[in-house]
Amino acid sequence: MTKVFCILGDERIFQSKSPDMFSAVMKQADINGVYVPFAVEPARIGEAMRSLTVLNIAGANVTVPYKEAVIPYMDELSEGATMIGSVNTIVRNRDRLKGYNTNAIGFMDALETAGFDVAGKSALVFGTGGAARAVVFILKWLQAKVVLVTGRSEEKVRQLTASRVGGEPASLASLNGQPLSVHIVVNATSVSDYEESPEMAELAAKLELPNCELVFDLNYGRKKNFWADMAQNKNIRFTDGLTSLANQARRTFALWTGTDPGAEVFLKTLK
Repeated sequence: MTKVFCILGDERIFQSKSPDMFSAVMKQADINGVYVPFAVEPARIGEAMRSLTVLNIAGANVTVPYKEAVIPYMDELSEGATMIGSVNTIVRNRDRLKGYNTNAIGFMDALETAGFDVAGKSALVFGTGGAARAVVFILKWLQAKVVLVTGRSEEKVRQLTASRVGGEPASLASLNGQPLSVHIVVNATSVSDYEESPEMAELAAKLELPNCELVFDLNYGRKKNFWADMAQNKNIRFTDGLTSLANQARRTFALWTGTDPGAEVFLKTLK
């Protein structure tokens, strides 16, 4: 019997590399399965969750903007998903859905691959959604000294910085043109291309980062990436989200199938 897996998001879901990546790895692992994208309207996310059981979906990924919205529809949450407050992986066991978060550990694995040790260092995180929550959690879990957060909604920034995911609360970042003494900048928003947000591109270009060692953009596949340009102009090392995606996919695949083919297999399909 063919197993059906899926990824749920808004219309941006059709730009995701996940369907091709998971389909290729399932074929290599000799698993009879297909992986398909589903665009869901915000008002119908509850119906989509119920449909996972009705349609006998074996497992699902959740991406922007629903990583937090799906939580009320889970029958159970993993410890990590509970602490972070965000779900990106769903495992179905008969008529029960359990939510997990592999974003956080995938980001941690990617930091290790990049050879960047967060302990005792300062970080600036852009974003307030599920991906940002996972990033903030891991940064604090890895004992970052200071975690600053900024985003378009001041209310959401305050909610995230007030939470204790991973330990002590993060801090509200003040981007007032003054130099920021941070060692890593992480973009956890969905914006990386100049056309997606000229305003954010301008803001990134104006950042004064005298001590920054790494700019990490969780997005990938942008032809013109202003985070990469900013890093190059300031002589800062840059990495995109492919390594993070491969590592979180590896963890998700293991939850769904009990098989861990390793991150390199996923990364190879992405490249």
